[in-house]
Amino acid sequence: MEKIPLTRAGFDKLDAELKHLKTVERPTIIRAIAEAREHGDLSENAEYHSAKEKQSFIEGRVKELEGVISLADVIDVSKLSGAIKFGAHVTLVDEDTDKETTYQVVGEYEADIENGRLNMKSPIARALIGKEEGDSVEVRTPGGVKSYEVLSIVFN
Repeated sequence: MEKIPLTRAGFDKLDAELKHLKTVERPTIIRAIAEAREHGDLSENAEYHSAKEKQSFIEGRVKELEGVISLADVIDVSKLSGAIKFGAHVTLVDEDTDKETTYQVVGEYEADIENGRLNMKSPIARALIGKEEGDSVEVRTPGGVKSYEVLSIVFN
């Protein structure tokens, strides 16, 4: 099986979610199912079916997180340097609008574009990998080709 690259912060976040699901969500849903069973006929019991559906979701997420954590390759980003690669905080300027944006290149389980965490398999991240400060990058997007200049690369 292929290792899954994660930053320390990403690993810790997934691990915390797994612990929360196992220690808080799972016991809560077990109690809700037991309570719904006490209401009688299960075939017409919406509370029971809803609780079972939620239990199924929780168990699926627990299995997924256990799988990711077991394959995790936690990378100490602070020991990296040089060109853009996994873990880099990259500040770009759009060459058309002069708008600056900062992203961190992370794996798919940490990606969160609203918070500047860019999936390393995304088109923009793939275009950035290997580039250095001052380089110009062209990225094909659904809205056309965008040009960026790499202003800074920081590993922390």
